[in-house]
Amino acid sequence: MITKFNVQNFKSWKNTGSVELGQITGFFGANSSGKTSLLQFLLLAKQTAASPDRRAVLHFGDESSPVSLGSFGDVISGHDKNLPLRFSISWHSEANFYDPEQLSKRILLSRPDIDFFASVRTSDAGPLHVDEFYYHLTSRQFEASSTLTEATFGMRAVQGQYELRSDGYELRRSTGRPPRLPPPTKFYGFPDQVRAAYQNASLLSDLQLDFENLLDRIYYLGPLREYPQREYKWSGIQPADMGQRGERVIEAILASDRQGPTVTKGGGQPKVTLSEYLAWWLKKLRLIHSFRVQEVSPGTNIYRVWLTTVEGAKEVLITDVGFGVSQVLPVLALINYVPRGSTVVLEQPEIHLHPSVQAGLADAFIDSVKKRKIQIILESHSEHLLRRLQRRIAEKAISNKEVKLYFAERQSEASVLTSLEVDMFGSIRNWPRDFFGDELGEAYRFAMAQARRRQELHTQDINAS
Repeated sequence: MITKFNVQNFKSWKNTGSVELGQITGFFGANSSGKTSLLQFLLLAKQTAASPDRRAVLHFGDESSPVSLGSFGDVISGHDKNLPLRFSISWHSEANFYDPEQLSKRILLSRPDIDFFASVRTSDAGPLHVDEFYYHLTSRQFEASSTLTEATFGMRAVQGQYELRSDGYELRRSTGRPPRLPPPTKFYGFPDQVRAAYQNASLLSDLQLDFENLLDRIYYLGPLREYPQREYKWSGIQPADMGQRGERVIEAILASDRQGPTVTKGGGQPKVTLSEYLAWWLKKLRLIHSFRVQEVSPGTNIYRVWLTTVEGAKEVLITDVGFGVSQVLPVLALINYVPRGSTVVLEQPEIHLHPSVQAGLADAFIDSVKKRKIQIILESHSEHLLRRLQRRIAEKAISNKEVKLYFAERQSEASVLTSLEVDMFGSIRNWPRDFFGDELGEAYRFAMAQARRRQELHTQDINAS
């Protein structure tokens, strides 16, 4: 689970400050306030780790990437290429890290908290390079006999080459090996030569792998989702996610159902298939009464999605009902499809949904983070979703420590992020002015307009008589 991150000089963010993440993290704010850029930073890190080009410091994206950001000059604040892009990501690891010199594989650190930091810039010639990067580990669970109470492993540039330094862990150089190393792999990886240059450096490879696993477990769904189709083709493959626009949701449902009941409803109830669970949630949200996916004819690999809107109604195709079902389906499917412990990034999950369904999404999110231990990071404009989260905190369905809420706004040339202080009763102590518009002011002006209109009509009646 990602516990926090920080970004400096990224688009409109001069410095986000430390952004602490919970089981559910929501970013709210006006259009062009910079909140979407916070999600893009995480996606940039993910797609860089997934890129086959080990020499590319950052992969800014292409037509197949979760996000396409152009170039370094496009993402650096003020397009000032003299600025470095600095960022950090922290997470709680589920891995054990072993002493590379102990044949018994003695554990040095068990499930530690890890901080990663990198500074990236471009040179006069244009290519990106890494100024420095490091991993910092702290843990309460380590061998008492180990000197690894606190460790920092890092690399920094020295005249086109790099030097490796450590704190709290002695890296022993192999005989005759040079102290300088070639550039890192991407923005976070120790070069292969490290293991040859040092006798006990395999721990560094373990750190790098843990970071890559963290980024690989980020799943993304964008705000613009595909229109429903009358028919869907499925070749039998199991997609990793729903696709950036939800275009693979039916494939994912069919692949999951093929495995049998995999989703728990809780309360001691037996597991159900993903399609059955989605049908239950769609009914709970009062969008439809029933839902099923069926092959047109055996062996055709062509499927149709059938729905009934109310009990007793005739089944119709998903294309013949309201647009909201097709928009919420990828959201519900994704949070119940990804592996346990994943991080799900959602842009405007409430788009095209009725206010009551927007509120119900908060319950679906709480259900998934509790049962499946996933993490949800979302960007939203929905007051209804936020209010339901506040209510559920007050009802103890989820704690205020598990929910992190932020308000983004533009101030002059930069974006500013305010952490909303949510107490155990769900109240926000530092509610920003005009967060969702001037609700009280709007109600007052509405009442005054009504009073003036009544007075005008009353005056007209008097004059007419």
